[in-house]
Amino acid sequence: MKFLIVDAFTETAFGGNPAGVVVLSEGADFPSDEVMVKTAAELRYSETAFIKKLAENEFKIRYFTPAAEVDLCGHATIGSFCALMHMGIVSENCHCINHTLAGDLNINIKDGFVMMDMASPVEISTIEDEAAIRELYDVMGAAYNPTNIELLPKLISTGLPDIMMPLASQADLNAMEPDMKALSDLSARYKVTGVHAFTLDAEDGVTAHTRNFAPLYDIDEEAATGTSNGALTYYFYLNNIVQAKDHCKIIQGEKMERPSIILTEINAEGEDCLIKVGGSAVILAEGEINI
Repeated sequence: MKFLIVDAFTETAFGGNPAGVVVLSEGADFPSDEVMVKTAAELRYSETAFIKKLAENEFKIRYFTPAAEVDLCGHATIGSFCALMHMGIVSENCHCINHTLAGDLNINIKDGFVMMDMASPVEISTIEDEAAIRELYDVMGAAYNPTNIELLPKLISTGLPDIMMPLASQADLNAMEPDMKALSDLSARYKVTGVHAFTLDAEDGVTAHTRNFAPLYDIDEEAATGTSNGALTYYFYLNNIVQAKDHCKIIQGEKMERPSIILTEINAEGEDCLIKVGGSAVILAEGEINI
């Protein structure tokens, strides 16, 4: 099996969010789940994508953290299709289908830039009880002041469920120090992947700055999270921060010194809503896995 290490949501090596990408040999089936978990753990990235080619420009991708399989991973998808371009398996400008556990997703590639459909957005619930809100902020190591934070946390999914957690400023965002054990327990109780914290305190041309935490899946913090920023875009739409056909530019990973740029689009008409997440990627390394 061919493997690549890809920095996604960046145009610079050692920026963005690194992912492992494993491309199965032509006609080969996926290894056992145990082997894929162990491979992800050996590569030591937050997610590793395993790609099986089904037909021309049609693929099935499965995603594994070092602990378990997840339905979808945005940055590993961006990395996967940049890797497929690098290997000459797909062309620079094409449309592909990606079959995932979160559904069949359209992938559009143009001039090295990958834009992917998210799964249909779902508003799961809102955390409205003040005691529950204070518990969340305490676990995240952040101060909660309802006079400074008018928005409420929401559980939203565009493939993976996360808690969208608003903060008043970039200083508050950067100062957060979550209790990872407590956050794992909280995530399990809410049945979410983790917490996606954000602030609208941003410079011109930037919609929001974010940080993402998923210790339940052995990811203390992640530098770029496509599914979570897709969910955040839907959160913005629900709260009238963006409109039905807007674009967002979201910055993540600054605290980790791996700044990432995630671009999102929303197209909402009536009850139908399509969210896309996109970015570019850099191939850092490649080789063979001998299994």
